[in-house]
Amino acid sequence: MKKSEDKLKEVISHAKAYGYVFPSSEIYDGLSATYDYGQLGVELKNNIKQYWWKAMVQMNEEIVGLDAAIFMHPKTWEASGHTEAFNDPMIDNKDSKKRYRADVLVEEHIEKYRDKIAKDVKKGRKRFGDDFDEVQFLATNPNVKRNQAKIDELEAQLESIFKNDDLPALKDMIDDLGIACPVSGSKNWTEVRQFNLMFSTELGSVAGDASKIYLRPETAQGIFVNFLNVQKTGRLKIPFGIAQIGKAFRNEIVARQFVFRMREFEQMEMQYFVRPGEELKWYEHWKEKRNRWHKALGLGEEFYRDHDHIQLAHYANAASDIEFDFPMGFKELEGIHSRTDFDLKKHEEHSGKKLQFYDPEMKESYVPYVVETSVGLDRMFLAVFSASLKNETLEDGSERVVLSIPPALAPYKVAVMPLTKKDGLPEKAMAIIDDLKYDFTCQYDDKDSIGKRYRRQDAIGTPFHVTVDHQTLEDNTVTIRDRDTMKQERVKITDLDQIIDEKVNMKQLLKQG
Repeated sequence: MKKSEDKLKEVISHAKAYGYVFPSSEIYDGLSATYDYGQLGVELKNNIKQYWWKAMVQMNEEIVGLDAAIFMHPKTWEASGHTEAFNDPMIDNKDSKKRYRADVLVEEHIEKYRDKIAKDVKKGRKRFGDDFDEVQFLATNPNVKRNQAKIDELEAQLESIFKNDDLPALKDMIDDLGIACPVSGSKNWTEVRQFNLMFSTELGSVAGDASKIYLRPETAQGIFVNFLNVQKTGRLKIPFGIAQIGKAFRNEIVARQFVFRMREFEQMEMQYFVRPGEELKWYEHWKEKRNRWHKALGLGEEFYRDHDHIQLAHYANAASDIEFDFPMGFKELEGIHSRTDFDLKKHEEHSGKKLQFYDPEMKESYVPYVVETSVGLDRMFLAVFSASLKNETLEDGSERVVLSIPPALAPYKVAVMPLTKKDGLPEKAMAIIDDLKYDFTCQYDDKDSIGKRYRRQDAIGTPFHVTVDHQTLEDNTVTIRDRDTMKQERVKITDLDQIIDEKVNMKQLLKQG
């Protein structure tokens, strides 16, 4: 079994065992690619939302929020191109009966050459130490040059296939590269064909009178159709942004890898409206700013990389992904796209309504260009959770499982534990919680030995553990333990609020991001 599969299984098991994520409808044997967030999962998810919303809306005076409806007029999706063009190229393996994104199979094959380059760089760095010049190495090493040439050749071929919408050529490419099914190892493939990803339903109480509508496949269109409503009522000037967090739905045939790819998921999107001709400047601005937001969490620089798109969407003139090293390898976490004026112009055309901004400085009206930032909330959850889950060997040779979630995002900020269940210690512990809970999510924990409780709270991801003992009753001091360092110190109860706040306050993240 591959190491990545082991890691993903470990993540899924831990998420279920500690109340983060459950299979949906599990008592009925579940429903494929749908999950429910448990009591701790919903807290982590809400904290990620809060971090994004504060960074996007609260910290930027020119960006405001929106919560558009999931159901939209069917013409919305005609205008956006989703009705005709929202397809993925699918291919089936005849032996395993598994279905795959054909382009993803090729991209994963290309990734193998990148892995070879990374291994050569690692060897070079180990061999030459401080004298290692990575730029020169990449430009001169024969193995690296050969692998990079192969990457360039395959990416150019893939780009041509996308440009010409040549599905038979994509099938030929899979055959020529000898790509095998990851499950069966078989190279017995069907032809490549397009599959529309939108869910449809009917609006109306009587089937015969109903009209066909769709569950939105993205949240962005709700922003575009409300562009003028928000701009006029908010008296906003270009450049300005509209942010939204909401559910979206895609009938993914290849929905797998836990919460990474689901049919029902949540997006955190911001559309930034700019003057025509200035979109690429703002595109670079938001690429850099969104990278800072992610890296402020402290999960590790090595988990991130930027990937510019080979295939641009029909609405874009520039696109890049922030990719994250998930348990199954580097995959898209967030997309930054320069959408041009495609969406607003299409909605003008289909609705017959003007969607323009009068620029008092330029003394003219125009359809703004748009720069989009779009991050999957469920993918963000998986990124934080998987990177935080660690097995550590301690100095005494013992082991612990710790979920080192960034403290500001942790579901519980502090666990308060009476040393025993008698002598007034439980009452004192509850009194401390009653004081702290106005500022922090707290958990009362009195089951098992104090050592086992520490281990349980480590596995849950709680940053601070406060123990109430008999000395507490005498001098109003407690022992506070730090999850990450495991150091313990005696402090006054009156100092707890400040000690905890210094580590879990979101302000420090926002200043970095």
